[in-house]
Amino acid sequence: MAKKKKIRCQIHCQKDRKIDAEFSPDTGIYEKDGVCIEVREQVTEGCRFGEIRLNMKNESCRENFNLRMEKPVKVYLPTVECPEKITAMYLFNEWWTRPAYVNGFQDIPEFTQVAFFKYKDRFACFVPMVGREFKAYMTGGTETEICLEMTSYLGGQREVEEPLYLLTEASTLEEAVHRAFTWLAEYKGIRMREKRRIPEMFRYLGWCSWDAFYREVSEENIRQKAEELTEKNVPVRWMIIDDGWLSVQDELLTDFAPDKEKFPNGFKDMIRDIKAKGDIRWFGVWHALGGYWGGIQKESSLDWKEYPYLYRTVNGKVVPSPQSGERFYRDWYRELRREEIDFVKVDGQSAVPYYFENCLPVSEAARGMNQALESGASYMDGAIINCMGMAMESILARPTSAISRNSDDFVPNKENGFAEHLLQNTYNAVYHNELYCCDWDMFWTKHEDSVKHSLLRAISGGPVYVSDKIGDTEPDVLKPLMYSDGRILMMERSAKPTEDCIFSNPMENGVLKLHNVGSWGQSSKGGGIAAYNLTGKRQSYAFRPAEIPDIEAADTYWVYDFFGKKVFLLDRNENYEGTLEADRFAWFVILPKNKTGSCLGLLNKYAGFMAVESMQENKDTLLAVVAESGPVGWISEREPQKVTAGTVDVTGKVLRDGNLYSVILPETFSKTVLSIVW
Repeated sequence: MAKKKKIRCQIHCQKDRKIDAEFSPDTGIYEKDGVCIEVREQVTEGCRFGEIRLNMKNESCRENFNLRMEKPVKVYLPTVECPEKITAMYLFNEWWTRPAYVNGFQDIPEFTQVAFFKYKDRFACFVPMVGREFKAYMTGGTETEICLEMTSYLGGQREVEEPLYLLTEASTLEEAVHRAFTWLAEYKGIRMREKRRIPEMFRYLGWCSWDAFYREVSEENIRQKAEELTEKNVPVRWMIIDDGWLSVQDELLTDFAPDKEKFPNGFKDMIRDIKAKGDIRWFGVWHALGGYWGGIQKESSLDWKEYPYLYRTVNGKVVPSPQSGERFYRDWYRELRREEIDFVKVDGQSAVPYYFENCLPVSEAARGMNQALESGASYMDGAIINCMGMAMESILARPTSAISRNSDDFVPNKENGFAEHLLQNTYNAVYHNELYCCDWDMFWTKHEDSVKHSLLRAISGGPVYVSDKIGDTEPDVLKPLMYSDGRILMMERSAKPTEDCIFSNPMENGVLKLHNVGSWGQSSKGGGIAAYNLTGKRQSYAFRPAEIPDIEAADTYWVYDFFGKKVFLLDRNENYEGTLEADRFAWFVILPKNKTGSCLGLLNKYAGFMAVESMQENKDTLLAVVAESGPVGWISEREPQKVTAGTVDVTGKVLRDGNLYSVILPETFSKTVLSIVW
């Protein structure tokens, strides 16, 4: 905060009473007419941490005009230096964030919950804080002032003693973001992504009923879809029965059991039959955080049965209680486990403010609801897909669950839907990935953008699942993402934009580049850069291997153009320059150059280099173990004298295109031991 400028606060109270306060950052305190406001900043563990304290004197036996519910506190923080560029991650609705590329604090959108700053010599990450009761968010300030608004969704409060903001700075944005969310995870007592366990099913291909049937899901059409997947040999290993299965009336949950008309026999018999006839191993169901969208129906049998674990809000809703709701979820999930349901997808998580407004402070309610949900999900071994929950009070309230949706829905017929879907997922991952394995949502394999979506899921670093209608699944669109048994070649983290794309709108200014990394061999990391042209005209672009910050360090890298089927060398900081036609895309696998050769692994997989389980090389030999058999390739500047796959000499079958070598082996589950002798 600047030392020669004033901190300004606007306090909005009941009955339109307003308090305007100004005070010096040197003292940090305003006191007048029974109102005390204090704003302080401290440095802790390399982070700048702002706090606010507000106290309003009340009369004992008279009417008092305390804080109103909506936007009661606004704070303007003066700055010493303004950033050159800002990308603001703002809630464009209750559930999801997207980027806004702005030049000044005055242009920051309302409900911004993370902002990235670019200065001449450094980067910064600014996070409005979620406290014990209140949450803060950024909104439009002035040319030299950051503006923060605070709310608890609870009227009549007279005191605020809360964290206000967190600011970290570093030479790279990645480091600044990581430092911020490491601090936040410790402060909130939650885990970072690397310490969260991804449930086993989400490492395999899945299918969801939503875009196939919407609310018209039934036992009959689930059985039909499962039969199709088996007949087409599509290795889906889990299915979600989405919205439409529950017993509901007027958007309210009436019973734990499935709708009797749609699932007359419950789930168990259907699930056992499907498992017996194919290779689907896990089933999950959808529900809303409140039970259903509007909560639980009053005076239903469910209401009476679960009464001690429900909360009755002042706006007439009945929902699981933040204090005792653990038992509600446990009771429900125990019933679902008896029906052989293995996991849940939970929607509407950022609805907490609307459930509990004027009942409980938003931060307290979000923390209680999420902890109750995760505790109840112990019956599911903690297997949850968190969804519609990117409001920061939800993000920072989940102690252990690993999967969290990263964008608004895939909407099959939405105009320009792919570009917006890509934009949200890519930029949200910059901060969301720090805490969660990000779910980039389902897609259709029979769709004009199906290959774009397929590549995007392959590099997303999260679960992969589709929602095709009966008869519409296209196996060839899915094959590049997974092994023959349905296991995803899941990259190490979420794909993120290269640093030069962070502060520029790719829908207007060119090509969006994403990077990710994955294991390559026993101890190395390879990576890749995807490029998407989201504009309506031809665009040029460039990338360097060094733009992937966590790739294996090397002086020189081999680059494999996946769609162009060609290879070339780049030094670590050497640019590759290319062009993309309107709406086109590219994928480049980037691997450190080894002394003898670099094994590309499976050439029919986007991240096929991750199939390389080990590599051993000496002066004249490369021995590589590949996870399964199929078309395999390697890159070398020398022509091999002998190539064997297992015990079979395949030298005569080797194909060459410049420095790219390949051999087409039968596609089987068995590992391939590839020996190349020069």
